[in-house]
Amino acid sequence: MVSLLVKEKLYINEVVLGTCFGIALGPHVLNVFDPRSWTGITDALTREIMRMVLATGLFAIGVELPKRYMADHAKSLLIMVVPTMAFGWLVSAAFIRVLFPALDFTSALVISACLTPTDPIISAAVIGGKFAVNHVPLALRRILVAESASNDGLAYPFLSIAIYLTTEASRTVAFEKWLVISWLYQVILGIVIGAIIGFLFSRIMRFTHRKGFIDRESYIAQYVALALFTVGITNTLGNDDLLAAFAAGSAISWDGHFNVQIENDAFSSVIDLVLNCACFIYIGAWLPFNQFNLPELGISPWRLVLLMFVILGLRRIPSMLLLYKWIPEIENWREALFSGHFGPIGVGAVFICTLAQSRLQTPQDPPQSQQDMLAAALQPIVSFVVLGSILTHGLSIPFFSVGRRTLTISRSLVDQPDWLLWVRRAPPPGDAERDAAESANATIITSGETRAVNVKRVEWPDQAESAAEAASPTRRMPRMDDVSYYCSGIMHSS
Repeated sequence: MVSLLVKEKLYINEVVLGTCFGIALGPHVLNVFDPRSWTGITDALTREIMRMVLATGLFAIGVELPKRYMADHAKSLLIMVVPTMAFGWLVSAAFIRVLFPALDFTSALVISACLTPTDPIISAAVIGGKFAVNHVPLALRRILVAESASNDGLAYPFLSIAIYLTTEASRTVAFEKWLVISWLYQVILGIVIGAIIGFLFSRIMRFTHRKGFIDRESYIAQYVALALFTVGITNTLGNDDLLAAFAAGSAISWDGHFNVQIENDAFSSVIDLVLNCACFIYIGAWLPFNQFNLPELGISPWRLVLLMFVILGLRRIPSMLLLYKWIPEIENWREALFSGHFGPIGVGAVFICTLAQSRLQTPQDPPQSQQDMLAAALQPIVSFVVLGSILTHGLSIPFFSVGRRTLTISRSLVDQPDWLLWVRRAPPPGDAERDAAESANATIITSGETRAVNVKRVEWPDQAESAAEAASPTRRMPRMDDVSYYCSGIMHSS
C-alpha cells in the first residue's frame, strides 16, 4: 500500500523490507512464523525455496540481457568473475581462520565458499531501482547483473573442493573428484544442457509463433515454466542447475525474438516481486539469532561483526580496483569502487550454506571432530554475514541519496510513471540505438552558460548518430543540480 512511497522517496527495496518483516514475524519477536521448528526438514525446505527463487531470477536475468550479450562481453565477465571470486574466497577464508581459531583452514574454505558468490536477487533489486537507473550507466548496470548471475552458479566448484578436502582421506582423490565431478559433470555439462534447452525452445517457439499457434500470454507463461523445467532436469541429473537456468535464459533470447514478445510486460516483474518478498520474509524468520553467541565454538558477536566488515570491505573491492582497466564497461576507479561494493551476499549464500550442510554429517553435541565444528559453526557465521550484507547493500542507496542531497520531484522527465522503472524491458534488436535514445530522453545537456532539458520523446537514431553521440566527450550522466536549476527556471518563468 505504500510501496511506491518507500521505493521512490526512501529508496528502500523489498529485500530490506521483507527481511525486517520476516524477523518481526519470526521466533525471536512475535513468534508467528518459525521455519526452524519444522525439525528434520528445515534445511531441505530452505534449500529448495532458495533454489527456486534463484533459478527464476537467473533465468530472468539471462532473458533480459541484450541478445548475444554473453558472447560480446565474455572477456569482461571472465575477468570480473574468476579472479574476483578466487581472491574473495581465499581472503575471506584467511580472516575466518584468524577470527575463529577452532576452525582449521579447510573448514574456513567451506564457509568462505558460501560467502563467495554475488547474490543476483539483491543485485537486481538494488541496481534496478530508481536511483541506480538515474545515476549508474546502463553498461555498468548490465555487466554487474550478468556478473552476479554468472558467479552464483560457479560457487559449486569452490564449495566442492573444500568439502572433498574435508571428507576425503586422500588429497589426490579429492582433486580428482573436484575436476571430474564438479567441473566437467556439474558445471560444464550443466551449462551445455541449459543452453541446449534454451536453444531448442527458442526454435520451437519461433516456429509456433510464425504459424500462429502461440499467443503472447503463452510466452509469459514460459518465463517461469522453462526456468523450473531446466532446474528439474539438471537437478535430477546432478548438474549445476543454477548455471543451467542462466544458460537457458541466455540461449532462449539469443536472437532477440523472445525479448520482443515479452517486452513491456509487467507480469514477470510481479512474479519476481512476489517471489523475492516471500523469500526474504522466510530468510528473516530463518536467521538463527540464538546462535550468534556460542562460546564453545568460539563464536561471539564482536567476532561476527568484525568478520562482516572485513568481508564486505576486502572480498571484492581490492580485486576490482586492480582489474578494472581491463574491463571496458568500467570506465574509472569510482565505477570500479562501486562495482566492488555492490557484491551483496544473500539468497545464494543461504542456498550454498544449506547445500554444504547436507554434505556434512550431523554434528555431535559437544563437537568431537573438525567436521562437527564446521557443521555447527557454518550456519551461524554465514547467516550473520547475510544479514549484514542485506542491511548494508539494501540501505546503501538511501545513504547515497542523502549524501548527494537528492532533490525528489513528483514528475518524471519522461512521459511515464516512475513505477514503470520496475517493469521488465527486454531490449529488442538494435540495442545500441535504443540505449542512446533512452539516454537522450533523460539526459540533461549542459554547454557553457546554456542549460537545456530534452523532455520530448526521441526517435531511435540511426547507427551513425548513435556512434557520434557515444564518442562525444560532453556526454555525461544527469545531475540533480541540473534538475533543480531547470525546475526553478520553470517556476520563475510561470
